[in-house]
Amino acid sequence: MTDSEERERLKALEARISQVRAKHDPKPDTQDHHSMAQVGWRMVIELVTGLLMGAGIGYGLDWLFGTIPLFLVVFTLLGFAAGVQTMLRSARELAPTADQSTPPRAGEQKKD
Repeated sequence: MTDSEERERLKALEARISQVRAKHDPKPDTQDHHSMAQVGWRMVIELVTGLLMGAGIGYGLDWLFGTIPLFLVVFTLLGFAAGVQTMLRSARELAPTADQSTPPRAGEQKKD
């Protein structure tokens, strides 16, 4: 085998390796600098929407039954709880996957 043939084989091998690496390497995150602000506003809107919906339902029931603002208070608190639950669900959905180096919580099985 001559020196030029070895160089050609090495160049071909390097080209094949770079093609395979390009396929398997993870793509870099291309998030803009506004993405975290958008996530924050989404969570605030979910919380306020739950609060307002609960207050609206409570006020409507108070008006319908002619009661003191009993339903308004109860449904405002329920709306707040629903908004917090929705906000936490969105946070879990958007959170990065858990690090494998962290130890498992009590009662969890360690994945191998």
